[in-house]
Amino acid sequence: MPDRHVCGRYIRSVRKVRFAPSPTGSLHVGNALSAVINRREGDWMLLRIDDTDPARNLPGGEEAIRRDLEWLGVRCDEGPIRQSERQEQYREAAAQIGGDRFGRTTLLREDGTATYHLASVVDDADFGITHVYRGNDHRPNEALHRRLHEALGTTPPQYVHHGLILGEGGKKLSKRAAGATVESLRELGIPAEAVRRYLEELGIPRHDVHYDLPRIRRLAVEAIEAMSDEELVAIADAPLSYAPALRGARDLAEVRDYAAMLSSPEPVRVPANRETLERFRELAGGDPRAVVRELKAVGGDLRALRRALTGRDRGPELAAILAALPKEEALRRVDQALQHSQP
Repeated sequence: MPDRHVCGRYIRSVRKVRFAPSPTGSLHVGNALSAVINRREGDWMLLRIDDTDPARNLPGGEEAIRRDLEWLGVRCDEGPIRQSERQEQYREAAAQIGGDRFGRTTLLREDGTATYHLASVVDDADFGITHVYRGNDHRPNEALHRRLHEALGTTPPQYVHHGLILGEGGKKLSKRAAGATVESLRELGIPAEAVRRYLEELGIPRHDVHYDLPRIRRLAVEAIEAMSDEELVAIADAPLSYAPALRGARDLAEVRDYAAMLSSPEPVRVPANRETLERFRELAGGDPRAVVRELKAVGGDLRALRRALTGRDRGPELAAILAALPKEEALRRVDQALQHSQP
């Protein structure tokens, strides 16, 4: 039903949309874009699992998709509806059209199961889908789907095709590429908020776009900066005092790594700068930034202090580390390093 004017007022009809992935594992970012577009544009959204091709279906594929959608915050109002469970409806539709074929298009396989084109059209009609938002790779299917709706006497939805997300050199983005699936982004430690924001920024692209993983990483930093202290430490199961040190992380994997660094430092395996560590013992317990300034002013070896406290040469700001650690624990670690540095 199209939007219309009634009595001088603009009436927007309910937009019923569907997201219809095949159960082939974690969502490709291009499919995730379709999901986000449908959720934003639709008033009611169906999750449909297009599992008409058994050769492509992977064990656990549907569960992976549902996990990805939940992680991204893409809510469905109904479903999942599985095409494998609606074969009787498809056979009835094929009989109405007049057989197993429609022109040159096969509607039913030899085993009586429906192919993608018939199943998709029947489902859109049965569930009252008004708008279909999908990638440009489906654009060649529009004319056939409209003819099938005409043959069935049903109203076709409005088709809106968006650009694809491409990889390097303008080629198809392989699922094996870094960050090309929602699961791989999650494993990289990218917050869901950053991925969702990137996909929202793309809008409904008219043309193909190049995948911008660096942009997602920048958004990840912003998402972490926007988290409350309580949210941040919960991710790493860390004390609240660790929050300032964790806030400088670039992704959630680094958040957890920083927390582990603070709670279980690696043993110091190189001689420490005794003069710097002994000066720190005198300053310990003071304002962390003032302590760092004082050590700098006397030419202290800040890397030696960092190594004594965390066992590493890199990590959060030194002042944040000092703020995170109780004075007694910081002194204990410094004393250990001093013992190691004895001749």
